[in-house]
Amino acid sequence: MTRRHDIKLIAVDMDGTLLDGDGHIPDELWPLLDELDEHGILFAPASGRQLATLRRSFDHARDDVVYIAENGAYVVRGDDEISSDGLDPDFAASGIRRVRALTGRGFDLGLVVCGKRSAYIERTEAAFRAESERYYANLEIVDDLLEVDDQVLKLAVFDFVDAEQSEPELADLRETHQVVVSGHHWIDVMNAGVNKGVALERLQRALGVTREQTVAFGDYLNDLELLDAAAYSFAMANAHPDVLERARHRAPSNVEQGVLTTIRRLLDGEDVSAG
Repeated sequence: MTRRHDIKLIAVDMDGTLLDGDGHIPDELWPLLDELDEHGILFAPASGRQLATLRRSFDHARDDVVYIAENGAYVVRGDDEISSDGLDPDFAASGIRRVRALTGRGFDLGLVVCGKRSAYIERTEAAFRAESERYYANLEIVDDLLEVDDQVLKLAVFDFVDAEQSEPELADLRETHQVVVSGHHWIDVMNAGVNKGVALERLQRALGVTREQTVAFGDYLNDLELLDAAAYSFAMANAHPDVLERARHRAPSNVEQGVLTTIRRLLDGEDVSAG
């Protein structure tokens, strides 16, 4: 197959991007990954999800899939860590107390403390557990999140109503840390400068891949920096307006398998500038 696009790395968001309308990876991805491997192109899921969850989702894939997990706080290829960025324990503790205080004021929030070994919750009702289990394959229920003994990569706040209503209550944390609305209900708090784009840039350096050799797909606000780090940046047709404005190209929606369709166009050497 003739391929005029010099592509070495493809980074893909999960929810609203790669996953279909039912939240599943399309079956057509697996043979496409084999084809990418034949071309020497690495595939990197880039998600707010936990590393263990991404590995579970890609259990059909080859071992050298690169994972950009926890919105960029943890990057792994196979068994090799490319980068990680943990929160200061005192800040993590203050964040836990902040969410508890907001809950006491009437916000309907849950908190996931995302560690390297596992994720941890103390709110135990079925609805919150179900939402947490969607994203965290390794999940432990603890009596007190302040007693968690793990390197904390991220605090993930779940707002049962709308993340954009509680996000202003955490906005002051941006003076020292990264606060990102990563979905309709989720807010991620990480170290300053941690995002999918920084993670992708670190991965590019580790692999010897340039921005011009990189493709990225995204649909939501936590994908903006990811798109900036790739010359071939694609917003899904269903993307947030800010993402549509930021990306250089368009891809069909996730329910139309836009990622797979666009990758095949690139492999076929098609001009994507009008996409």
